Amino acid sequence: MMRVVFAPDSFKGSLTSVQVSEIMEQAFLAVDQDAETILKPMADGGEGTLEALSKASDPQKVSLTCTGPLGEKVESSYLEFEDRAIIEGAAIAGLPLVPEAQRNPDNTTTYGIGEAISHALNRGHRELMIAIGGSSSNDGGLGMLQALGMKTFDDEGKETEGFGKDLFHIKRIDFSSIDSRLKNTTIRVASDVDNPLTGPKGASHVYGPQKGASEEQVLTYDQALLDYGTLVEKASGRAVMNSPGAGAAGGLGFAFLSIGASLESGARLISEAIHLPEEIQGADLVVTGEGQSDEQTMYGKAPGYVAELSKQHNKPALLLSGSLDGDYEELNQVFTGCFSIVPGPRELTECMNHAEEYLFKATKQVARLILSFAK
Repeated sequence: MMRVVFAPDSFKGSLTSVQVSEIMEQAFLAVDQDAETILKPMADGGEGTLEALSKASDPQKVSLTCTGPLGEKVESSYLEFEDRAIIEGAAIAGLPLVPEAQRNPDNTTTYGIGEAISHALNRGHRELMIAIGGSSSNDGGLGMLQALGMKTFDDEGKETEGFGKDLFHIKRIDFSSIDSRLKNTTIRVASDVDNPLTGPKGASHVYGPQKGASEEQVLTYDQALLDYGTLVEKASGRAVMNSPGAGAAGGLGFAFLSIGASLESGARLISEAIHLPEEIQGADLVVTGEGQSDEQTMYGKAPGYVAELSKQHNKPALLLSGSLDGDYEELNQVFTGCFSIVPGPRELTECMNHAEEYLFKATKQVARLILSFAK
């Protein structure tokens, strides 16, 4: 009996990682109904992290009311898994939660993420895993830190709010009232980017435009984050503005570093949480996938990490992708084989609309090939 682990990422815009893993399983079982299949849908710290963890494990869902990205009250949730709480920033302050016409870094905040952290601390958790990908904000984690007790003041000594536009008015920061429980809390942040907080490769220049920032705002926010970051560094005693990952999620990475958190590979953190290495060790075959693959797949993306794990345990790893682009032959350094699921030249819209059908048929063909050699 063949033991197959399915550990794909999402096909963004078409299928979640949970859906992809289920389609792959159905296709494989259509060829060999006796195959043992293990579903371990993956994520890399962005949108879909909680869904992937819920499918691959048995966590408890904790509901809460918190502040959404535009300052409104929203119903959200996080997971309690074994001895830790897992919070997905995109589920609280993610870009998809902001209507496209309202995307403007002036009006977004990360305050709700801080509220979720406080909620988890109140429930006794002292080990947190935070996925910060997919943020809608460019506030440098201002809102989150305020929710955790940081005080910010303008030039008249009045406290400021926690939206992006408030960065321009902060003249003094006080860390003395920040939640003391954070000192005894381990916070591991899932992030796969190495951008500093400011500069040409910083949060505003690289990620600001996708969050609605104009060319002028990119420049003004870069300066505002520099001024704000300098004040936070002085108040916290941690010089972290230029640390790799400080610019992640609109500067949310910087805010976490300023309270002593560690930034780690999102794919690695999630694979550990769902015990993926152990499952791969006992597998005969590993199948992963994503919407588009190129040489960047090997650098921080979930399928690349799955392939590296498979290679460590001498297990074959197959990649089924919506498309293969660039110098994808480099992928063979870690993947046993790479396949596009699209049956021929197609428009992008058609590919996305028929992703489920294409994935099922491609997986079925791969399964037929693999199983013919296993007999």
